[in-house]
Amino acid sequence: MTTVAVAGISTTAAALRRLYFGRFAFAIVWAAVTFPLARHLNPLTAALLVIYPLFDVAAAIVDVRASRATGSPTLLYANIAISLLAAVGLGIAGASGIPPVLRVWGAWAVVAGLIQLVVGVTRRKMGGQWPMIISGGISVIAGGSFVAAASADNPALTNAIGYAIPGAIFFLIAAIRLGRVAKGHRGAERHI
Repeated sequence: MTTVAVAGISTTAAALRRLYFGRFAFAIVWAAVTFPLARHLNPLTAALLVIYPLFDVAAAIVDVRASRATGSPTLLYANIAISLLAAVGLGIAGASGIPPVLRVWGAWAVVAGLIQLVVGVTRRKMGGQWPMIISGGISVIAGGSFVAAASADNPALTNAIGYAIPGAIFFLIAAIRLGRVAKGHRGAERHI
């Protein structure tokens, strides 16, 4: 591995580490604020639901900028588009009730989870990506459960909101692991 490649991986790992810590903090705070409001779908709850995929858009933009040197950003651009569509869809669904919100949220979780899983797999050589791969797979399964829950007799938003917490934990684990990767690659750079 050349010094340039090692430096690119180290820089990307450090940037992704900061991003993942930010995503962890946002998801925990968002869930803490949104969960108590989940019993009823009102304009505030609907706005909070729209904010979540919009934050995902911002995070994907940061990710594109951070990881240009280490891979193609095509899937990240797809994630930006899907998350923007989800935000619009949630804004519209929020006026129609909990079942449409769960359907949009679930569809977004499935597609975004697939993208996260594939991005994690393509980055596995960088290290620290297993939490992202697992989280992407869980997101796909959870998304399907949200879509199914929309047809229940008394659908609720609580599980959809609670979905942010495991994702936050996986971002935290990935951030910690990327710290080790960034330090390891910096050490490797010194020895090349």
